Amino acid sequence: MPRSPYRGRFAPSPTGDLHAGSLVAALAGWLRARQAGGQWLLRMEDIDPLREVDGSAQSILADLQRLGLIADGAVMYQSTRHAAYQAALDVLHDKGLIFPCWCSRADLATADGIHRDGHCVRPADSERAPALRLQVPDTTIAFDDMLQGPQRQNLRDTVGDIVLRRADGCWAYQLACVVDDAAQGVTEVVRGVDLMTSTPRQIHLQHLLDLPTPRYLHIPLVTDRDGRKLSKSNLDRPLDGRPVAVLLRAALVCLGVPVENRPEGNIQGLLESAVRHFDIARLEQVGRLSFALP
Repeated sequence: MPRSPYRGRFAPSPTGDLHAGSLVAALAGWLRARQAGGQWLLRMEDIDPLREVDGSAQSILADLQRLGLIADGAVMYQSTRHAAYQAALDVLHDKGLIFPCWCSRADLATADGIHRDGHCVRPADSERAPALRLQVPDTTIAFDDMLQGPQRQNLRDTVGDIVLRRADGCWAYQLACVVDDAAQGVTEVVRGVDLMTSTPRQIHLQHLLDLPTPRYLHIPLVTDRDGRKLSKSNLDRPLDGRPVAVLLRAALVCLGVPVENRPEGNIQGLLESAVRHFDIARLEQVGRLSFALP
């Protein structure tokens, strides 16, 4: 059977501006798609209103646009996908794998924060809504990451029963991600290594929902010169007010791409050269990626 045409994606959460770590991940995915002659898609993971920052979705998309990272199609917004997530939950419910859970973090403190064995330890509470969890068996999920190599995780021991819909009604990342990767026809997921521990849970859900499993490529952690992780959580804003060429050059150097000496405004030429020279083999022995601006 012929392999499906390449489809990658970048799926930021609108919880702040685009930062260096996200830029490097987006650029790596865009380069992989362009090298494969495939598509690169965008998805806005806007299913947690309490964490969202007003205007950040538009800001992220505007930054990607000015950086020349253009998606091949309309942006998918998870906030419009509730019916699809409910349909997936119904499939799992019909298989007898979903149960309501009123457990708090304090209830699970003696179990290292992990919920196991497919039943709630608290009595049903008619005064408040429960979370909905997936009963997880004692099973080990193995996969070969294209950069990090063979990976194994026992779901019951490591993560336990998975929340798919929170008590506040919000859909959990794991379910939404799996449903939308399938809906967008994603064949390869390029993202940061900090998300690699989620992959076994997502593969397990794919199996249960009879959905295809894409290839996974987790790039090393992106840090500053001092080895500090660059992320929204520590309020890094390295992209604000920086020329596009400066940002792209820094991200390309971070990924080990030789940067040709081009005029500052020649963004298209810089990206075309990067497509020719990007090679994930250069990242195989790298524990961290350093992003440095002049």
